[in-house]
Amino acid sequence: MVTAAKTTKRMVVTLTVNGDEYSVLVKPNMTLLDLLREELDLTGSKKSCELGDCGACTVLLDGKPVNACLVLAATAQDREILTIEGLARNGKLHPLQEAFVKEGAVQCGFCTPGMILSAKALLDENPDPTEEEVRTAIAGNLCRCTGYVKIVQAILAAAPAMAAERAQPLARSQG
Repeated sequence: MVTAAKTTKRMVVTLTVNGDEYSVLVKPNMTLLDLLREELDLTGSKKSCELGDCGACTVLLDGKPVNACLVLAATAQDREILTIEGLARNGKLHPLQEAFVKEGAVQCGFCTPGMILSAKALLDENPDPTEEEVRTAIAGNLCRCTGYVKIVQAILAAAPAMAAERAQPLARSQG
């Protein structure tokens, strides 16, 4: 009896994650989530439902929130990915991270990375959202610990800080 050797072709995917460029050898069926967690050791994006229902694996792909469990790694070729690990700069938490801590929006923490990244995408597009707009933006992120009240409060509280942070380079260049 002759058995065919299983050969799985691999491909090199070059992508930018949190500002750093990587070239990674991946199988065609590898998800972006598995690439991040297994190849780059970025475990902030959580592996949970693997169906795109919970949002625990949310990352920003070219500035837009996506469920990394549903994105094939190969489709991230030449794209920009931001994970929760890429938010803090020079040891300083991002305004959204600070607001989540200050407002008590972090419970078990499992949903927090996805919530924060979905919120960042919203606030980057809409610096002064309504409560309804915040709730719509995080609708794809499930939290089993809270009723979302503190999460929404944290996002709304971070909005002015993010707007001020964006205005700083502009103010310096005009000064």
